[in-house]
Amino acid sequence: MSTPTNVLLCYCTCPNAASAQHLADALVGESLAACVNRIAGVHSTYRWKGQVTTDVEELLLIKTTVERFEALKERVVALHPYELPELIAVPVERGHVAYLDWVREAGG
Repeated sequence: MSTPTNVLLCYCTCPNAASAQHLADALVGESLAACVNRIAGVHSTYRWKGQVTTDVEELLLIKTTVERFEALKERVVALHPYELPELIAVPVERGHVAYLDWVREAGG
């Protein structure tokens, strides 16, 4: 049985590089995330308002903690250009202990 780390890996897609960078800068700058990785060229197919759509997006991988998640979610919703932004948080069960400690401490 593993012990929870209280670290979360959050997934969030953005429509373009500018909005992804703006969101990453805000989350890290406001100490809501320790680190945000941007992955360009993600092809997303989804159903929206009755239509199947495919778009090229940027995926953000956001490292934060359980304690900072609600504030992070509020900022994502406030800053994101989408009407309904994707934000999915997955608990980190295990990892490099020193890195997980850094994620916990980096939020200030």
